[in-house]
Amino acid sequence: MAFVNLEVSGGVGTIRLDRPPLNALNTSIQDRLRELAEEAARREDVRAVILYGGEKVFAAGADIKEMRDMDHTAMVVRSRALQESFTAVARIPKPVVAAVTGYALGGGCELALCADFRIAADNAKLGQPEILLGLIPGAGGTQRLARLVGPSRAKDLIFTGRQVGAEEALSIGLVDRVVPAAEVYEQALAWAGKLAQGPALALRAAKESVDTGLETDLETGLAVERTWFAGLFATEDRERGMRSFVEEGPGKAKFL
Repeated sequence: MAFVNLEVSGGVGTIRLDRPPLNALNTSIQDRLRELAEEAARREDVRAVILYGGEKVFAAGADIKEMRDMDHTAMVVRSRALQESFTAVARIPKPVVAAVTGYALGGGCELALCADFRIAADNAKLGQPEILLGLIPGAGGTQRLARLVGPSRAKDLIFTGRQVGAEEALSIGLVDRVVPAAEVYEQALAWAGKLAQGPALALRAAKESVDTGLETDLETGLAVERTWFAGLFATEDRERGMRSFVEEGPGKAKFL
């Protein structure tokens, strides 16, 4: 049985977790996430991506029963594959939005952190509770969370393992929008659908410039930006966008 799938419609690919009741992220889901992230990155008919766990829960974390049976040697091997799966999601060179319903804890929170934008249900609960198991986050939580909300707030969540509700998550920048639970996927689809109509290469350039810049020094980040900026002058989208601006005014270019 496939516990995670990629469904494509109207230029938007939805990576859907489907392992009731809590979408526990076992190793097969982790590996499949990497495969689907790489597929979404590759496919020309996918121009934006939604991460979604369904109406009730995003993902409540890793499969603890499975993890409990792993010793140190097994986890040395597995931890790299785990991180690589989530990194594949983070590196999809297209806009990615997480549609967060219910619990997004541990690995679920780390998966949401891999998105460019997070829309949360008003009943969502997010957190990194690994410390309560005598562990730390292992799928990027100590790194992506600190970059997103700052080191002090990240340490609060990681040190205590506490869960935060949607409004607190919004106030600290952990999520970007809070909507009624019934509207989460609809709002995510609207966000992704709008960007799916945009200039794909420019969106890729923008994402890679921001993400690379956050991982390096300012001078290197500026060099990356400069290279992408100049390179886009060789694209049809740049020609179309500028011609439309001159002839029709701003914001009317069609890129598909």
